[in-house]
Amino acid sequence: MFRQSLSFKYAWNGIVYFLRYGCNARIQLVAAILAIGMGCLLNLARGEWIAIILCCAMVLSLEMINTSIEKICDLVTTEQNPLVKVIKDVAAGAVLLSAVASLVIGIIIFLPKLLIFI
Repeated sequence: MFRQSLSFKYAWNGIVYFLRYGCNARIQLVAAILAIGMGCLLNLARGEWIAIILCCAMVLSLEMINTSIEKICDLVTTEQNPLVKVIKDVAAGAVLLSAVASLVIGIIIFLPKLLIFI
């Protein structure tokens, strides 16, 4: 029981650090909040909500993993290293891929509902 509460505390500390010090984290959080707000205004169906929530969680989670990878690389070496560059670039690419996929899913879900107002 005690160990579980510490695990939750450590996880929460990680989220707070991520949001406090990650510039991209705040941008992505704002995008997630906007998507959820639009979903509330446009009365999304259950499946659409699932897709939006999964997209938001995927992008934010991958950004957290990317941040962790960057911190580990910075801990290992402060010098320019081509392998470290590849590691950081691939991790950043994973975030970009998930963000683009989420954007496309958002367009598929929101665009038809927004076009009704035009």
